[in-house]
Amino acid sequence: MRTAPRSAHAPRFASISVAEPFCSAEEAWFWTMSALIARHEGARISAGKGDKVRPCEPDDVIKCLDRLYRHRRIDLIHARVMRQWGERGIAPDPRHLSERNDAAQWREAMNRLEWPLRVKGIVA
Repeated sequence: MRTAPRSAHAPRFASISVAEPFCSAEEAWFWTMSALIARHEGARISAGKGDKVRPCEPDDVIKCLDRLYRHRRIDLIHARVMRQWGERGIAPDPRHLSERNDAAQWREAMNRLEWPLRVKGIVA
């Protein structure tokens, strides 16, 4: 008996073994924020369908951030700065006086987020 050929429109999911981890927590955060913004605007986010295969879902990064918050390693001021600058898609620049405080909070938050993301294999 012959099987039907695979449809050209059937989704192809990439293996986690070919997933490309992020270079830094900052890169993972910007990717997460862009995915969350797209989801809020009605996009359907699913794994393995982007330009690069990533080793996580956006919610995995959020869970790491939530855990840091619950353990009091990240404060609300960190979260506010991360959200604000994540939506803009750029990090605050410490050379600009108006961004100096945000830049300090941003760097502290990224440093604290880096380790949990490395442990999970999200950041290389």
